[in-house]
Amino acid sequence: MYSDYLKDKKELMKKLVQCFTAEYDYVSCLGSDIKGKSYRVNAMQSQVNESSIERGFVIKLYKDKLYREFSFDDLTTENFAELVENIKASNKITYAYVPSDTQILNDEPLIKDFERIADDIDYSDEKIMDILTNGKDIMMQQEQIVNAIAGFTKYEVSKCFVSKHRELTQHYAYYNLVAMAIARDEKTMQNAYRTIDGIKPSELFAKYDELVKETASVAKMLLKAKPVVPGVYDVITSPSISGLIAHEAFGHGVEMDMFVKNRALAKDYVGKQVASEIVSMHDGAASAINVASYFFDDDGVLASDTLIIDKGILVTGISDALSASVLKTKPTGNGRRESFSHKAYTRMTNTFFSPGTDKLEDMIKSIKHGYILYDTNNGMEDPKNWGIQCTASYGLEIKDGKLTGEAIAPVIISGYVPDLLKSITMISDDFELSGSGMCGKGHKEWVRVSDGGPYMKAQVKLG
Repeated sequence: MYSDYLKDKKELMKKLVQCFTAEYDYVSCLGSDIKGKSYRVNAMQSQVNESSIERGFVIKLYKDKLYREFSFDDLTTENFAELVENIKASNKITYAYVPSDTQILNDEPLIKDFERIADDIDYSDEKIMDILTNGKDIMMQQEQIVNAIAGFTKYEVSKCFVSKHRELTQHYAYYNLVAMAIARDEKTMQNAYRTIDGIKPSELFAKYDELVKETASVAKMLLKAKPVVPGVYDVITSPSISGLIAHEAFGHGVEMDMFVKNRALAKDYVGKQVASEIVSMHDGAASAINVASYFFDDDGVLASDTLIIDKGILVTGISDALSASVLKTKPTGNGRRESFSHKAYTRMTNTFFSPGTDKLEDMIKSIKHGYILYDTNNGMEDPKNWGIQCTASYGLEIKDGKLTGEAIAPVIISGYVPDLLKSITMISDDFELSGSGMCGKGHKEWVRVSDGGPYMKAQVKLG
């Protein structure tokens, strides 16, 4: 249900915007109310925690080629006059001079309420804890598993955006279901982590028994994993690793606020081939339904589906409203804030490679010696020079077109982005998205993202 708190504040938000419309060329106000609830079970204890993750407001003002912002925790009738004076007197956040010929942010008229209905009404705290306890028990019953963690988290988001011509509200929820197993033998200890996420708890819980069994099996397998011999290999990336490559290779690299600052090499390659002809890639809050899906971004721009790479050609990047106004392009709905008190940057949402037509079994048969790589760990890229480094939790060896049963761990993937993407020769017809992780802008500004895609065959450096 949409936030009662924001319902009560909407008229005050409109009044606040009106106080500044005569003096400023553009005024908007964003209100956020985000709640979370987490459930955790392990071998020793269980717990349920409920929290208010974010509640507050930010006003954006523009005149004389300068955008200013002022954030505040609450908006009441009692503090209204003082707040207006504080905003007028403050230079708390001044963050963007823009060229004189840049248009001010678009304020096209729109009044609309958005809501995505959740199906969690049938899941009481007791029922959720029973599901998690059973999952933990399944993992603990396996030999060599010394501890297991089962978890479930719900995030409920309400936002209100008001400007001179726009009044938008949105409410939606998303969920993460996780399993972690810790295995030990006489020599070492290893852990495996699995997650599924989305917008329907019923779909997540239906997959949980299979998830926990797989998690425990992987943890035990990693006890016997060997280090990889560094070199160049033919590999098959699982959807998780395909998503990590999409995110690091041409996700950050096409965030167009980096175009404005001349910090992304991709700016000079729009319209050019950057990947194999069988590769296409998307990003957008409306391009898929997962944890990073919303109806409008923190600039009040409606969500969209952006085709970034089309059959190997770099088509465009993604943008927040301000970078789009400087570059004279249409904003893609990717303006996102870590919280109401942080600046809006161009940020990824659902980032993925499109599925192809190949079958996984045929891809395995095509490899003389290589690996299937599984489970995103972390990654980083250099948008200015197109270097990339990603970590997979483990890989399974392939020899003469067959899995050998041998595992390597951990696995570091590195290389030059166009070389990696142009080496892709097969893409499966599978498709998966995962949204358990957070993405930072540099070393900060964390937001929830999802990424994924199909299995892909490529040639990469492993180490």
